[in-house]
Amino acid sequence: MDDPFYAEGLRFACARCSSCCRGGPGFVFLAKSDLSRLLGFLHLAFPAFYRDYCTLVDTGMGMALSLAEKANYDCVFWTADGCSAYEARPIQCSTYPFWPSLLDARESWEEEAAHCPGIGRGELRTRRFIEDRLYERRAAGTVVLAYGSDPESMDADTILGR
Repeated sequence: MDDPFYAEGLRFACARCSSCCRGGPGFVFLAKSDLSRLLGFLHLAFPAFYRDYCTLVDTGMGMALSLAEKANYDCVFWTADGCSAYEARPIQCSTYPFWPSLLDARESWEEEAAHCPGIGRGELRTRRFIEDRLYERRAAGTVVLAYGSDPESMDADTILGR
């Protein structure tokens, strides 16, 4: 098997530009650990959190829980001061730009660099670091609710399996 294009590492340093958080449509899928962290951070019960901050996305196997977007496609947590939930941000956010879709081919990485000024600069991130981020995201999974579920009538314990 060939080594991935990032075998010698990739340079990345977040420029704090927030372009990954705003300006274009997309999904920020939530893992159980994300949900637990955000509920605690915001001191909310799940129905209120869902109503104010989430949307459902059809995965073909159920409805995945995703952060909502504002009308202009900014993340629901993005403000002029940056992420209002930074300390509790989802794993998808904390592992950016080391996502499978951006690391599947050099071309994907280079296309993302056109939108992210942090790609190609700063610290050299080793293959081990990159693959740890990939594993972290994969292992976290995504909260997927059964078709027909009513999130506003569910509690966190049921969703989190507690």
